[in-house]
Amino acid sequence: MYYNKVEICGINTAELKTMKEKEKIELIIKAQNGDKDALDKVVCGNLKLVLSVVQKLGSRGQEADDLFQVGVIGLIKAVKNFDTTKMVKFSTYGVPMILGEVRRFLRDNNSLRVSRSTRDLAYKAMQAKEILTAKFDREPTVNEISAELNMPVSEIVVALEAVVDPVSIYEPMYSDDGDSVFIMDQLGDRNSDDDWINEIHMKETIKALSQRDREILNLRFIKGKTQMEVAEEIGIRQAQVSRIEKNALSKIKD
Repeated sequence: MYYNKVEICGINTAELKTMKEKEKIELIIKAQNGDKDALDKVVCGNLKLVLSVVQKLGSRGQEADDLFQVGVIGLIKAVKNFDTTKMVKFSTYGVPMILGEVRRFLRDNNSLRVSRSTRDLAYKAMQAKEILTAKFDREPTVNEISAELNMPVSEIVVALEAVVDPVSIYEPMYSDDGDSVFIMDQLGDRNSDDDWINEIHMKETIKALSQRDREILNLRFIKGKTQMEVAEEIGIRQAQVSRIEKNALSKIKD
C-alpha cells in the first residue's frame, strides 16, 4: 500500500516503517513485561495501522493530527492486551482496537448527537440493504428494506439520513500481505468488538491449518461426506480422518 507524503503529528507518513510479525511478537512480549523501549519500538513499527484507519474513516470534521493521536492510544491498548499465544496476526487484533478508539472519539466529539437507537436502526438497515442487494441482484428500495426489518419507512429514512458517511459492511479497513480486515461484523446485532475479534480469530485459525486439515473439514462439514467417504477420496484410513478432524476442531475451539 502506498502512502503520499503527509505530515501528521510531525511524522512523514511516507517514511513509516513496518516490521516482521516475529519481531512484533518479541517486542510485544517485552512491552507487556514493562520494557518501555520495546513498547516505543512496536508502536513506531505499527503506525501504518493507525494511518490506514484514519485514512479510511476520513476527517469527519476533526483534525487528522487529533485522530492519529487517538488512534495511537488504541494501538498502545492493543499492544498491552494482545494475546501472543493465539494464532492470529497482530494487525488483525490491532485494527479493531484502533478503530474502536477513533470511533469513540468521533462520537464523543460530534456536535450532532444521534441517539443509540437511531444509529442501531441505521446499521440494521445498511445490513438489510446488503442482504437484499445480493438476493435481488440490484439495490433494494426503501420499502423493501422496511418490509425486511418490519419497520416503518419513515423511521428507516430518518435513521439512514442521521448517520454520517455510511459504509459497506464489506469495506476493508486494512490490508496486510493480501489479508484484509473488514468491519462487516460490527454492524447490527453483532456490534460488539468481542464478536468481531472472535470471528477474525476463527478465520485466522482455519487459515493456519494445513491444506489437508482444511480439505477434510471441507469434505466433512461443507460437502457433508462421512468419514469413510472422505477416507476413500483422500486415500487414508477412516481412523486417520477421525484423528485429523478431531485435532483440527480442537485447534479451532481453542
